[in-house]
Amino acid sequence: MPGKPGRPGKPGRPGMRMSVEQPLWRALTAYRVLTLGYALSLYAYAYDDLLHPLGAGAYMAVLTVWTLSTLGRVMSAERCTKRFLAIDLTVAITGVLLTAVVDTQQRIDAGSFTLPSIWTAGSVLAFAVKGGWRWAAVASTLVAAADLIERGTPSRDTLHNVVLIWVASIAIGYVVEVARASERTLARALQIEAATRERERLARDIHDGVLQVLAMVQRRGNQAGGEAAELGRMAGEQEAALRTLITGGPLPEARGADDTLAAGPHDLTTLLAPYASASVTLSAPGTPVLLAPDAAAELTAAVGAALDNVRRHAGAGAHAWILVEDEPDAVLVSVRDDGPGIAEGRLAAAEDEGRLGVAQSIRGRLRDLGGTAVVDSVPGQGTEVELRLPRRAADAPAAPEPVPAVPAVPADAGTAVPAAGEAARAVPVLSEADGSRTA
Repeated sequence: MPGKPGRPGKPGRPGMRMSVEQPLWRALTAYRVLTLGYALSLYAYAYDDLLHPLGAGAYMAVLTVWTLSTLGRVMSAERCTKRFLAIDLTVAITGVLLTAVVDTQQRIDAGSFTLPSIWTAGSVLAFAVKGGWRWAAVASTLVAAADLIERGTPSRDTLHNVVLIWVASIAIGYVVEVARASERTLARALQIEAATRERERLARDIHDGVLQVLAMVQRRGNQAGGEAAELGRMAGEQEAALRTLITGGPLPEARGADDTLAAGPHDLTTLLAPYASASVTLSAPGTPVLLAPDAAAELTAAVGAALDNVRRHAGAGAHAWILVEDEPDAVLVSVRDDGPGIAEGRLAAAEDEGRLGVAQSIRGRLRDLGGTAVVDSVPGQGTEVELRLPRRAADAPAAPEPVPAVPAVPADAGTAVPAAGEAARAVPVLSEADGSRTA
């Protein structure tokens, strides 16, 4: 039966915790009752052999009342407070030390039982279930010290019992911690699954309504021209942003021209998200693709350079796709378009002519980072630029280098155009003037 919902303001649900801890608390409750009965039986059996049987009887009466009156305390973690655990352990240790007073030394040397007997282990186990193996280690150490004091001189049986309760309590505490961690992981996975299902449901509803309306406005606006074309362009941008949102892509806050990248790893998907539009589709993993700041910025700029070539040379109707893959040993980013492709030898010729858009803005950036950039194009079938950055280079922050001044570029050699989302970097992107060049 599922647990009741938790009260507002408290994380988690009590029902979820019951699935892991409640059986342990119930077992501990039963253990305390059974071991109380066992301790009373041992006391009754040895009554005539005790040095002060009435004094021992008084303690056994206290132990009985304490155990039965606190059964509700050990049925849940919320009721089993630190104060209760401290008092409970004090009752157990008092009984162990009192044994040396009410029993004869001969019986103690022969290995006679202590007054609480194995009931003491219940107190230690309560620490283990409540606080894990560290709490169990502290409680079992205190009990072990009391046992050694009660015996006077450590015997083999005493050491055996001490080590046994030590190992058992710490092991149970560790198992409890592992179970709690597993429960949290499972709860998180269920939350993610529920959120994913809800996102998919919303995506279906939005796709059937809002996205289709925005697409129609964009199409009709482009057909009408004039002010309607501007309205269509804005509708296309909103459609792309909404599509990115419902598919799980992040929508970062806009950065001004004077903003700089903060220190610490950056999510490549977040940096690439501004490129998504009606003509650019971004596909990325559902989890962040974290890179060192310099590596993330340079890889983003290389993608911007590739998209800039698409906009300039593939035509207004061309569509581009950005695919981000986070592999164990490398980060791969592919930029593909459906333009006319690149004529064979065109890239080499452009480099010889001093047009270094691909050579420097794309390949040069990846080379400086320790990665590679491969351009694969078939005339008439579009172009694909594959950017590969090894993880060892992506995770290690690059040493700062002085940025050389960029000379002015003649009008006939290409135009410097900052890629979308890269205004903060103010890095010019040089592209080939040949109309056959695509991303």
